[in-house]
Amino acid sequence: MPAKPATKNVIVELDGDEMTRVMWKMVKETLLAPFIDMKIEYYDLGLEHREKTGDKVTVDSANAILKHGVGVKCATITPNAERVKEYKLTQEWKSPNGTIRAILDGTVFRRPIMVRNITPTVRTWKKPIIVGRHAYGDVYRDVEYKVTVPAKAELVVTGADGTELSRQVVHQFKGGGVLLAMHNLDASIASFAKACFEYALDQKIDLWFGAKDTISKTYDVRFKDIFEQVFAKEYKAKFDAAGIQFSYTLIDDTVARVMRSEGNILWACKNYDGDVLSDMVASAFGSLAMMTSVLVSPQGCMEFEAAHGTVQRHYYKHLKGEPTSTNSMALIFAWTGGLRKRGELDGTPEVAAFADAVDKAALATVEKGVMTGDLARLAEPKAANVCGTGEFIAEIASTLRGIWK
Repeated sequence: MPAKPATKNVIVELDGDEMTRVMWKMVKETLLAPFIDMKIEYYDLGLEHREKTGDKVTVDSANAILKHGVGVKCATITPNAERVKEYKLTQEWKSPNGTIRAILDGTVFRRPIMVRNITPTVRTWKKPIIVGRHAYGDVYRDVEYKVTVPAKAELVVTGADGTELSRQVVHQFKGGGVLLAMHNLDASIASFAKACFEYALDQKIDLWFGAKDTISKTYDVRFKDIFEQVFAKEYKAKFDAAGIQFSYTLIDDTVARVMRSEGNILWACKNYDGDVLSDMVASAFGSLAMMTSVLVSPQGCMEFEAAHGTVQRHYYKHLKGEPTSTNSMALIFAWTGGLRKRGELDGTPEVAAFADAVDKAALATVEKGVMTGDLARLAEPKAANVCGTGEFIAEIASTLRGIWK
């Protein structure tokens, strides 16, 4: 085994909830600590600790990522009414991911983990499709109203000095109905565009973006215009030099082109589109447990995590002492993504090389037929060994010892 590498600067570690918290500890103790020394700044984003700190810990962790440039995050619970009762919370705390995205002004990029013995459902897809999701506005910050009587709904915009800038009739209701108003910001759209262009350059792949500009002639057209302006002003020459392309088409055409493509593209999506389509892409490539996620700020700060949630059902089985077979692949790739970026930023190639070795060991383990139950249902040929949660991580560590020499 080579000399134990060490990170030069801090990785911000954000711990989480339920089964992913259990796996998080396993991965650190079994797959990382024996092989590498990491300089960590730790934040506990488990729901109990968020309650204890009034969610200040989430804000502190986001600011730490801005300071140090690299974070690695475990999945966390966004509480609903049931969770408030279960955990005896004082309120339904906001989504940690939403809070961190807002502070970093970040864009989320999700990439599938591909292995040879799991074939994508879409037969043309041979290479990864990365989905970039704008993480601000649209229906996620909407204002809604339920109409119950005949009424006129208007969209009114008033200037800061009180001057009425616009008044438009939305609909004249004769009976019941619903209303929704949503917004976005030029600055946020520009940050989204820049993050997508930067990430496409980093990954050296084409960038595709689509919106419904033929129908939404102000809202979606604004997205189209800002993307094209930012590209022409700041990125066209860089893309030409890198031999990659930016393409804008109507969202209908973009979806059709994606379905026919081989992959190896970055698909930029508006907020709702990205939320839905990233899950579709993940499912088509295997499962959410095989999908990594990275939040990228316009300044280049990055936070890596698995795309899936806390695996609540498996956690309750774990608490009862029942066996689980939970897939830790995306969680492992979150750690290696953070280590690789830390090594690149710090000029420590041995750290990046270790991250590459862990990725290679994880892929090799699955490709030799050793995997968790979710992958065993998809694998062809059939799995040779369907592992429990801890056994799978130990198998990857065993494979790593044969690689990291």
